[in-house]
Amino acid sequence: MTDTVETIDYSKTLYLPQTDFPMRAGLPEKEPLLVKRWQDMELYRKLRENAAGREKYVLHDGPPYANGNIHIGHALNKILKDVIIRSFQMRGYDSNYVPGWDCHGLPIEWKIEEQYRAKGKNKDEVPVNEFRKECREFAAHWIKVQGGEFQRLGVVGDFDNPYTTMAFHAEA
Repeated sequence: MTDTVETIDYSKTLYLPQTDFPMRAGLPEKEPLLVKRWQDMELYRKLRENAAGREKYVLHDGPPYANGNIHIGHALNKILKDVIIRSFQMRGYDSNYVPGWDCHGLPIEWKIEEQYRAKGKNKDEVPVNEFRKECREFAAHWIKVQGGEFQRLGVVGDFDNPYTTMAFHAEA
């Protein structure tokens, strides 16, 4: 009696198609290239031009706070809205998407106050105008970061001209 088991090479019995597609997606490397391609070809502008004069479909997007990197909730929200907007665009509507950000309130102020505490600074000793300026700069930074993150997810919109609640013309 032998203890060896004969192994059979089945690879020669499989008839798999030959393809130029890579076996691994390599998304972390390819996603930025795809976003750049869309930007270089001005995809959003072309979609807007192609839809000129059509019946409008408007999806008002509740803005996220501009106070940090996006999380899974932001991603799910934006991807679902992007799918809806694209589906209406493909159904013949002028389906414009303008992203926006909420730049006011406690989430942003709290982040600035955390920075003060880390530096041993007392918030009450900081002039109000300086505090507001730091909040605006903080929000502007995160608008750019989050905009890039949303585009990396494949969301197509007018990221060069977003609406923000800190725009002076939007304030009451």
